[in-house]
Amino acid sequence: MAKITLKGNEINTIGELPEVGSTAPEFEMVKGDLSRAKLSDFSGKLVLNIFPSVDTSTCATSVRKFNEVASSVENTTVLCISKDLPFAQSRFCGAEGIENVVMLSDYVDGTFGKTYGLRIVDGPLEGLDSRSIVVLDEDKKVIYTEQVSETVDEPDYDKALESLK
Repeated sequence: MAKITLKGNEINTIGELPEVGSTAPEFEMVKGDLSRAKLSDFSGKLVLNIFPSVDTSTCATSVRKFNEVASSVENTTVLCISKDLPFAQSRFCGAEGIENVVMLSDYVDGTFGKTYGLRIVDGPLEGLDSRSIVVLDEDKKVIYTEQVSETVDEPDYDKALESLK
């Protein structure tokens, strides 16, 4: 169980992020068109940008930021993951002109958040996924992780992107 905070108040997650060097666990989530996507459907390097809800300013900022840089990083796909309904994710992307990331929803059963150890288990965000970054190489090996310790803070974009080099 990881301890994080929300505006200085301690909250907990269900476990720990996958370890650097480990193989990323397989997952299946829902895309904006309601089709299913698995980890194994994606090739190349992957940045998993995980956040509680696209309807919060910090989460929206992370999607915008990764959308800006995603197209410039060769052989890399950014997956933006939350428990928001696919309709909300699509609405946000349409309104913001987001086209360089893939939005995935963990809303069906929350298996992704449980498997990756980042589901929040108490406090006002209970049931949502904590703000985290997991970067995978071409072989789906974890090469970088960050679970943002204060939920309202942004992740370290530079470190995440540096790990891709």
